[in-house]
Amino acid sequence: MGDLTGRVIGVTAERRAEEFIGALERNGATVWHAPTIHIVPLPDDGQLRAATEDVLATDIDLLAVTTGAGFRGWFEAAEGWGVAGRLHAALDRARIFTRGPKGKGAVRGRGLAEEWSAPQESNRQLFEHLLASGVDGQRVVVQLHGSPLPEHTDALAEAGAHLIEVQPYRWEWPSNVDPAHRLLDGVLGGKVHALAFTSAPATANLLSLARERGSYEELLRALRGDVVCACVGPVTAAPLTEAGVPTLQPERQRLGALVKLLVAELGTD
Repeated sequence: MGDLTGRVIGVTAERRAEEFIGALERNGATVWHAPTIHIVPLPDDGQLRAATEDVLATDIDLLAVTTGAGFRGWFEAAEGWGVAGRLHAALDRARIFTRGPKGKGAVRGRGLAEEWSAPQESNRQLFEHLLASGVDGQRVVVQLHGSPLPEHTDALAEAGAHLIEVQPYRWEWPSNVDPAHRLLDGVLGGKVHALAFTSAPATANLLSLARERGSYEELLRALRGDVVCACVGPVTAAPLTEAGVPTLQPERQRLGALVKLLVAELGTD
């Protein structure tokens, strides 16, 4: 294992980007930061408020927590509305399932306890377990993060769940997409050695941007060739996997582990 001197790595994240970039630069990398998503908190969103009131209206049977950040964001919004205590009481009576340790940590941080946590940190595993627990006639709350998950929530509704979807954050394009265009130019021009992804929406949006400018197939050739695509986990990698692009993933789905993986793969002694 060596350092990343002379290596150019593209980072598409917005959340925790400064921390991630700093770690790469300390290992000698040159980082091109090109956010392909912008996270919009929704404390004043009427839909979020209405969903929260629905949760508070009557007893909740099951809660699926997909992200720690989203769960914390929901409570932050509830605090602003003055209903955090009522929300805690409502969720304390529910069976809680989380997608891995981050969601579990957020739940416990609020003085609540999960019944089960997905060991592989995957939505598929979380929702399969939820379905297996029996949802027919149950009031089921799903805490989303940046976007809906119809590939999972539709199955709950079809199984008879009374579904409430709570979305404390929304993904949208950043106001300035010029850095993302420059990153694509760098990849296509052979100037970028690796791309690092930490969320599925950011991964998908880079592919979408390439489609919009007519360079999608050219990008796929580059990503299937010399450009390394490193993803923090399988959910993040899914858009690339579906496109037939090979990815590297650390054993632990953490930023530090992703940095170590890039150093091991690209580092020079």
